[in-house]
Amino acid sequence: MKHYLLSAASALLIAGTAFANDGVPSEEAAEGTFKAPPFSPYANRTIPERPLWGDSHLHTGLSLDAGAFGNTLLPDTAWRFAKGEQVISSTGQPVRLARPLDWMVLTDHTDLMGFAPDLQAGKPGVLADPKGREWYEGYSKGGEAAGQSAFDLITNFSQMTLPDLLLKSYSPGADAFAFTWEHIVDAAETHNEPGVFTAFIGFEWTSVPKGFNLHRNVMLRDGGVRAKQVVPPTTQPPIGSTDPSTLYDWLEMYEEKTGGRAVAFSHNGNLSNGWMFPTDDTYHGGKVDQEYVERRAKWEPHYEVTQIKGDGEAHPALSPDDEFADYENWDVGNLDITELKTKEMLGGEYAREALKLGLMLEEKFGVNPYKFGMGGATDSHTSLTTAEEENFFSKSVSVEPSPTRIEHPFVKSELGEIPGHLMVASGYTAVWAEENTRAAIFDAFKRRETYATTGPRMGVRFFGGWEFTDDDLRTRMPAEAGYAKGVPMGGDMRPREGDAEPSFLIYALRDPIGANLDRIQVVKGWLDTEGELQEKVYDVAWSGDRVADEDGKVPAVGNTVDVETASWSNTIGSSELATVWTDPDFDAAERAFYYVRVLEIPTPRWVLYDKVRYGIELPELAEQTHQERAYTSPIWYTPQP
Repeated sequence: MKHYLLSAASALLIAGTAFANDGVPSEEAAEGTFKAPPFSPYANRTIPERPLWGDSHLHTGLSLDAGAFGNTLLPDTAWRFAKGEQVISSTGQPVRLARPLDWMVLTDHTDLMGFAPDLQAGKPGVLADPKGREWYEGYSKGGEAAGQSAFDLITNFSQMTLPDLLLKSYSPGADAFAFTWEHIVDAAETHNEPGVFTAFIGFEWTSVPKGFNLHRNVMLRDGGVRAKQVVPPTTQPPIGSTDPSTLYDWLEMYEEKTGGRAVAFSHNGNLSNGWMFPTDDTYHGGKVDQEYVERRAKWEPHYEVTQIKGDGEAHPALSPDDEFADYENWDVGNLDITELKTKEMLGGEYAREALKLGLMLEEKFGVNPYKFGMGGATDSHTSLTTAEEENFFSKSVSVEPSPTRIEHPFVKSELGEIPGHLMVASGYTAVWAEENTRAAIFDAFKRRETYATTGPRMGVRFFGGWEFTDDDLRTRMPAEAGYAKGVPMGGDMRPREGDAEPSFLIYALRDPIGANLDRIQVVKGWLDTEGELQEKVYDVAWSGDRVADEDGKVPAVGNTVDVETASWSNTIGSSELATVWTDPDFDAAERAFYYVRVLEIPTPRWVLYDKVRYGIELPELAEQTHQERAYTSPIWYTPQP
């Protein structure tokens, strides 16, 4: 043994001496070390190759409000529907998606989780409370009485006046709550098929103090073994809290206890009456300080920018120079219209404004709490993830397809109403992940490599760098140059070299069974050298032979919709658009973000399909056509010290 060790040491000494003399191996010595690239350009690729389509926000009959309004479909049915199976809706209608989804997060409300099925069945735990018995009797009568019971139940939830007995029976610590969570976890485990379909375990934390929408959805990266070590948090006092900081506490506890990973994301800031994106004070009496910005940045890397309760990208009062900002805006008041909206509230509600405010807060604290990726979801309470206009099954069972559904207000109070025709058949999230698994999709959410659409499945690539050229477009694989020379959507620009200006490689392909594309736009927001927040929308690629005016605005694409038949044609627009765009207004000293908005040509809204199918008259103010769209996650630029 000694002889061997001495020999080995001598060999190392000799080899070391020789290497020190040679330094770097010769070219001849290095020949043959690495294999030549394979002939197939698709072999050995590790980059995300196609968008994976999913819904990050869906409710079943296990949710309090969904079940109260008649949803009898439980998680198993919801999962089967998302995977492409035909099912029967709660109103007895056969329904199926045009195309299956690739993944989904089932996000039933945690407060009184499991109460609704027991209400429907008249379980003793419900009937033991006088209010529970009253709701059951109303529900059993059906029709108007059932509707009144449902509204009374939801009102008591919003105003935090639920009976103590029912709260105790359907909250953490109660068997009914624990068993319901196990049901949710087990259903996701049953339907999760790595490589084929990803079923995420999740929930909605439904903070709605005084009707202000501060909801968050939570998505777990993990399976049932970890998920069953905990139960989700609630918002109703005294057990729960509506303060988002308590949700962050729970997320920290989950990761420490289980070794798992989780993220949260908010939605419908448009119904928060200015509280979703604070800059000074929070609703719950806290401050936007160093701790706040760090915790929000850590736990909320994603935002649900479009869904059934309105589109939340932009608002014309905040972006008066953007002719496309007035898209499916809900701006009457808070969630239950107990407080009307004022113009001053809008700045704390919309994604574009939040992205700008994030730059300001980063300048102050060194951390951007609103550095989020973009996503869309349905928020359907029917167990049916339908974002297709011609296949829209509405928000709740009470307004599933019928000749009269358009007549029912979404919400109505003494102060105002949101009419039924304003419901939005939106949306989905596309994820650029390496494979269809929980780990890969979750990690894409964390790095913000996602984009939202209002329903269509258009393909969108967006890369930012310093040296893209038109030559990078002369390929059917723009992502090869995108990843090699820049960063994808959701990323931070690499350090600037010399006097280079940021360039962006952008590509969009229409939904294969959808409408042609009108244009690609780049939305830029920045913090100027005077400390003022700015924005600008650039038309960067468009269909046809249209010419931009002196302000860079491109004329409207036209409209082929036939309102008599609810049909349209792809005789205008383009099947694909691509460009390399360089920021003409770049200032290296200014913090900035860029994201892409892709617009389709006009197509029918769901109300027009209802009009034709049922032979009904539409309200005068009902919009019959629209331009569906996609929003990418931003790319951020930070000045170098």
